[in-house]
Amino acid sequence: MQNPFMAGILAAALCVAPLWAETRVPESAQDITLSFAPVVKAAAPAVVNIYATRVVEERVSQFASDPFFEQFFQEFGQMQPRVQNSLGSGVIVSPDGFVVSNYHVVGQATEIRVVLNDRREFAASVVLGDEESDLAILRLDNVSDLPALAFRNSDEVEVGDLVLAIGNPFGVGQTVSSGIVSGLARSSVGQGRGYFIQTDAAINPGNSGGALVDMQGRLVGINTAILTRDGGSNGIGFAIPANLVQTVVAQARDGADRFARPWAGVTGQAMDAAMADAMGLARPGGVLLSEIHPESPFAKAGMEPGDVVLSLGNAPTNTPQEMIFRLAALGIGATVPVNYLNVDGEKTAMVTLGAAPDVPPRDPATVTDNVALQGLTVERINPVVVSEQNLPMGSTGVIVADAQGLAAQVGLRAGDILLAINGTPITAPDEVIRAANEPTRRWAIDLVRQGQQMRLRFRL
Repeated sequence: MQNPFMAGILAAALCVAPLWAETRVPESAQDITLSFAPVVKAAAPAVVNIYATRVVEERVSQFASDPFFEQFFQEFGQMQPRVQNSLGSGVIVSPDGFVVSNYHVVGQATEIRVVLNDRREFAASVVLGDEESDLAILRLDNVSDLPALAFRNSDEVEVGDLVLAIGNPFGVGQTVSSGIVSGLARSSVGQGRGYFIQTDAAINPGNSGGALVDMQGRLVGINTAILTRDGGSNGIGFAIPANLVQTVVAQARDGADRFARPWAGVTGQAMDAAMADAMGLARPGGVLLSEIHPESPFAKAGMEPGDVVLSLGNAPTNTPQEMIFRLAALGIGATVPVNYLNVDGEKTAMVTLGAAPDVPPRDPATVTDNVALQGLTVERINPVVVSEQNLPMGSTGVIVADAQGLAAQVGLRAGDILLAINGTPITAPDEVIRAANEPTRRWAIDLVRQGQQMRLRFRL
């Protein structure tokens, strides 16, 4: 008589077994033993440990140890220097000593020490730092023939690909964890913003700046962040794609100390189901362009507000963050085919990417006379200023570049957009200089601060 318990187990096993499963006898040692050791041996020597030190000013209060009075005297006390240490990882990407890490690991560091897998140690300096992408490029001096990782085209990475995360979690020493690519096109996570590869390979504090590699030992991305509640890995980690890393490294090798992004000159939003239905699309996809600056390379290619960007360089583009990433990865000077949709149907335009034009000139001006706005520096808003200050696309007029002295005392701040001074509209920097020298003691300044219109009133 058949055991009903065993029959149930057999039935369950048959239900979950994949239909394509094949039963065969292992024919080689490789069939019997699965090991990532060959990949690790090839990739691990190029992953380094980074020890960074910086000096920060910290306010020390005599009530710091009192749980009651501390909350009332947080802004009192002397400023004292304090040494702050950070631990992270990095990846050697060229034999002559260029190393990639995270900005939050080495940014603002006064001393950086890099330890290789073979225990050799080198001093390093940051040659390019970009806080927005959370990338930093370091250079080791007087080195050659270092082990280096090759880049993989991260646009070819697919969900389900096997990957290894290599780094120095919790400072225990170089560690390897395995997993798969569990998601693509993740945005607004971790220290940087934009577009990330998600993996379930264990990533912990100290892994930041380390390598995410494929089964050929190629660099897929730079590990940068995790989602966690207790500080440890929950199987959701994020890496900056290799295509963007490669572009940043190329600029560093050319001598740049800041990462220069192509200027799109557009604002857009992801398509939803209602918008797709209105445009006759079978499913939501692409980025709807809501504003286009007249100097935008997209405008010069013939595109207009209301057009939908479907792909950049034959790569799908479904969110503004993904569009920004793809432009940054392509780099300044690239000419890319843009597939887009407008009222006449689907079209392709060739767009040449470049930096934001400094047109019309920003014409900076500073109030130096001993008047009410002494110490105020202003400049004309143009595409460069819009890009630098992250202003709305249609912004015009005059912006405060700096406020010192009397200008700061009356409440003006860098980033304020001036509209009028004592009722006189402000459209150019030289008009601010003239208005500041008006013989009056009563002042009213209309401005926009963080999107809110306001008026400053004071009397001198």
